[in-house]
Amino acid sequence: MQIVNYIEYIKYWYILYSLIINIKTMKVSNEWGVSNQFLITEEGRGALGNFIKRETFQSYDSVIAVRTVWEDKTTIELDDSKWNYSRTTGKYRNLFLGEDKKETEKKIKSGEYLLTSLN
Repeated sequence: MQIVNYIEYIKYWYILYSLIINIKTMKVSNEWGVSNQFLITEEGRGALGNFIKRETFQSYDSVIAVRTVWEDKTTIELDDSKWNYSRTTGKYRNLFLGEDKKETEKKIKSGEYLLTSLN
């Protein structure tokens, strides 16, 4: 059991170290010029995989959606409890995704978008 914990400990510190090294490639912007709605962009290769670009939409202190561009595909992850939290969050999520709520719901249902815990 201790070996498993040690391996998890090493993985945690490796990822944390990699994120610290890559922090200079991140850009945080208030894309829409309003308070508490942020777009976090990371270019290049990340600690969790060889993605080309990752964009994270954050509303207040909660991550709402993550768009990751890979060489062969683009993935969208939505937080399972916060993706449709409020009207304001929904407005800016729609801008981030470039679609309305009905289209987002269709893509969740079809499995194109993944609902997961991002917070």
